Amino acid sequence: MQKNISSYSRAIPLHALALGIALALPSVAMAEVAADATDFDEIVVTGTRTEVALEDSLVPAQVIDREEIERSQARSLQDLLKGRAGVNFTNQGGAGKLTTLFLRGAESDHVLVLVDGIRVGSATSGLSMFQDLPVDQIERIEIIRGPRSSLYGSEAIGGVIQIFTRRGGTGFEPHLRIGAGSHNLREASAGFSNRGERGWISAEGAYQETDGINACRGSEALFQGCFADEPDLDGYRNLSLSLRGGVEIGDTLAVEGHFLNADNDNEFDGSRFGGNETSNTQRVLGGKLAWSPGTRVKVTAQAGRAIDKYHAYFREAGTRRFVDNFDTRRDTASVQADIAIADGQLLSAGGDWQRDEVTSHTGFTVTSRDNTAAFVEYQGKFGAHQLQASVRNDDNEQFGNHSTGSIGWGMSLGNDFKLNATYGTGFKAPTFNDLYYPFGGNPDLEPEESKSLNVGIGQYASAWNWTFNVYETRIDALTGYDSFFNLVQVDEARIRGAELTFATSIAGWDLSTQLSYVDPRADARLTAEGADNPNYGNLLPRRSPRSGRIDIDRSFGAFRFGTTVSGASARYDDAANNMRLGGYGTVDLRVEYAVNADWSLQARATNVFDRDYETIAWYNQPGREYGLSLRYQPAR
Repeated sequence: MQKNISSYSRAIPLHALALGIALALPSVAMAEVAADATDFDEIVVTGTRTEVALEDSLVPAQVIDREEIERSQARSLQDLLKGRAGVNFTNQGGAGKLTTLFLRGAESDHVLVLVDGIRVGSATSGLSMFQDLPVDQIERIEIIRGPRSSLYGSEAIGGVIQIFTRRGGTGFEPHLRIGAGSHNLREASAGFSNRGERGWISAEGAYQETDGINACRGSEALFQGCFADEPDLDGYRNLSLSLRGGVEIGDTLAVEGHFLNADNDNEFDGSRFGGNETSNTQRVLGGKLAWSPGTRVKVTAQAGRAIDKYHAYFREAGTRRFVDNFDTRRDTASVQADIAIADGQLLSAGGDWQRDEVTSHTGFTVTSRDNTAAFVEYQGKFGAHQLQASVRNDDNEQFGNHSTGSIGWGMSLGNDFKLNATYGTGFKAPTFNDLYYPFGGNPDLEPEESKSLNVGIGQYASAWNWTFNVYETRIDALTGYDSFFNLVQVDEARIRGAELTFATSIAGWDLSTQLSYVDPRADARLTAEGADNPNYGNLLPRRSPRSGRIDIDRSFGAFRFGTTVSGASARYDDAANNMRLGGYGTVDLRVEYAVNADWSLQARATNVFDRDYETIAWYNQPGREYGLSLRYQPAR
């Protein structure tokens, strides 16, 4: 059974906010934004489902583009996103192991993940497999912090992360990368894109394999950690392919299609009941049609399918035995009309349809459900003021109707300063595991609900940009277990936090920095049985209250040097706050040498001081690692 590994825990006093901001290490690289929001690289679309200049986004947003991905030399999504605003990660033992993300202190299944506009993730566990989405296939990432259920429906309580796969540039552009590193890492990727006057196409392939580390130091006899005694190396292999293409038909119609498939084999420390090997598949395919009959109207229709396959096996004494499978399929379709009702006034309306299906060796009593939704959004500018409001209703086959809304206001203060405030509600539909798993599901569960308020200020000047946001989120009807291990909904959470980001270029040095403070507390005073809740006021587990990141890069002729310093404070691994995991800080170094205009060598050293730490009790993290790669990309 796949499970959401998050639950509840204990907190530090709110007055530690100032100390947290002072001590946390930071980083986020905000994309430079031009006044004209027509270039895809200078806009954000996830926060409003329309194209908006990043600096005009009323909800806190970050953009990571392909240039930054390559410069960082990150080899996984976890490495790329660690320490960024509002982000907390956990990982069960290195490359390819289960990796979960907490956004703004919300649960790990309270973040909506999209790939090229298609909703992904397991319908049984509610989790998205971040560890299996290859960075070599990614063109850019948009991170929206705060609820967006009023536009997307379920799951978008903590925020939305949208991943865009690589697409065509200008003309014919091939590229190649081969690399090797610690723990017998072998990897290669290659692809090309070609763009003509009316059409474009891109194709990418990537391979990554590592012998890994010993994922877990648990014990079966002592009933600790992974409850297994397997002090071996736990390897991982990922083979992925992506295709994208599009064509403009006349001046008013454009059609686009995309496909991503990632097959992986993963070894971990486990038992004959849950397995110690998996063969998984993440697949996303979809198509989009955009029709612009005039300068004031645009109609977009999109359909797609996301497949999450999880097949578990147990290997012992040279034999491999099937344990279980959890295969889920999400079919989605949407239509949206954007109408410019006046200069600076945009009205959007649309509908979404979704069908989830489960195929499993485990006998679920219900294996499919439908969801239909309608939404309306308004965006307007009035001189120095900006307004955004949206409302949505979801009609789900399992729990009926559920409505959400949001409203945002912004004001330009002069000297490139901007003030904004947003309020939004969100919800999370129960998963198939929550509802129908034969060993503990509860079909009477209702959606978890949230209310969030965010106030921010920022400055987008020509030489730098910075943002500062404070927020509070309250979540009700959280799903948890009573003393008899029955799923019930009596838990509550109150989350407060603050985030600071800053980016600039000074005398050839590129500096980006970010720090986050989050105070996520269990807020239910009573247990399901009506007794006093012993965990009331505790920190929610596996979230570090303080985290951050600093990136510094500089070019010297043919060389480019960089470092990333990231860190997180101590966290608790349990709801009772009895098991404390120490804080940590790591330093990564990287260097790149341009052999000529087309070829370059990259070298990296991560966790150079060999810091020993855990994000989940008993699960190891890699120590010092090295990597070397050769990259070919013709100069444009």
